[in-house]
Amino acid sequence: MLARGLHEDNRLSWNSATKAHNSHKGDQAGFLRGGGSTLFPEELELLGDVAGLRLVHLQCNSGQDSLSLAALGADVTGVDISDEAVEFATALSAGSGIPATFVRSDLFDWFDNADADQFDVAFCSYGSVCWLSDLGPWAAGIAKVLRPGGRFVIVDFHPTGTMFDRQWQIAYDYWNRDTTHDTIEGGVGDYVSFAREALVPWGYQEGLAEISDPRPCHLFTWGMSEIIGALLTAGLALDVFQEYPYTNGAVFGDGMREQPGRRLLPPAELPRFPMMYGLRALSPEPR
Repeated sequence: MLARGLHEDNRLSWNSATKAHNSHKGDQAGFLRGGGSTLFPEELELLGDVAGLRLVHLQCNSGQDSLSLAALGADVTGVDISDEAVEFATALSAGSGIPATFVRSDLFDWFDNADADQFDVAFCSYGSVCWLSDLGPWAAGIAKVLRPGGRFVIVDFHPTGTMFDRQWQIAYDYWNRDTTHDTIEGGVGDYVSFAREALVPWGYQEGLAEISDPRPCHLFTWGMSEIIGALLTAGLALDVFQEYPYTNGAVFGDGMREQPGRRLLPPAELPRFPMMYGLRALSPEPR
């Protein structure tokens, strides 16, 4: 069941948080204009060659990854619930000289109004599924907008990795079995200031000291079987599923160890467990 009232809280919270996030990132337009990319190898491998393809970036945030994909030759449309994020992404496109289209919409409203069979690729990544109040309409929407033979790619944080608090104690359920949600009264939070150069390798800046006027935000916890199951129920075919024992640029807790490529591992005394996953699902070809 969609929780649209909670989506509206999230929109307001992201509007505030996005200002703080981008205040730390300096001259992003110059970084992109100079050939820089915010994409990691995991999503590039799963996406494959996107040159000449129509690609929709779902929950695109402020457009940095969208424009990195457009620079590879994709015809990109980015969709995000945050007014601030879409406004910033539109300006970033103009400032970098990389064309893309950005749409401000609740993702589920966008799916309802979108034309069918219009994209070769649908993509989302890094903290996307946790904002979805219902996986059924999400997966059905992806299946709707993909052309026959198209592909959906996601790289996101594994639900196992998000069970821990910042001191690496298990504090959260793996599944959201009773369809409740977690509310954070302080809003989205400034995760960029935690990650620093791990997310801003071209030069982290202190930026805003705190997020002004935070709103509460609401997160939803889904297990891997629920995520994959929703995509299969929508008619997509699982092509690749991978798990990774690290995060890309995201600081989940104290004492994380940075490896080459801005991969971050938990403290060495912890056993290995999946912290990210990646999957590619295909829209069936017509018979």
